[in-house]
Amino acid sequence: MFKLTTAAAEQVAKAAKQGNTEGMSLRLAASQKADGSIEYRMGFEDNIVEEDIRFVSEGIHLVMSPEDVPLLDQATMDYVELEEGKPHFIFLNPKDPNYQPPETN
Repeated sequence: MFKLTTAAAEQVAKAAKQGNTEGMSLRLAASQKADGSIEYRMGFEDNIVEEDIRFVSEGIHLVMSPEDVPLLDQATMDYVELEEGKPHFIFLNPKDPNYQPPETN
């Protein structure tokens, strides 16, 4: 199943507080581009429908439509600083052809 890292969860909680969206779930969505890569979308959502898949990761309530599960299953969302002073969310997804597993020591 999809999961958040601790860093991503902390940043999502911070964004919810700043945007007055505390208590809302974070909706995740994905679509596959023509080249096979995956485009990710997310935003706070309070309009949850019965068909939605709901779960919690690192204390954050997440929701996605059943259609998004095949692309998001096994993915991890992280919050990292790829360039100094410019942190952002990234998606680590083995189903994405651009995915490179993290190096382990």
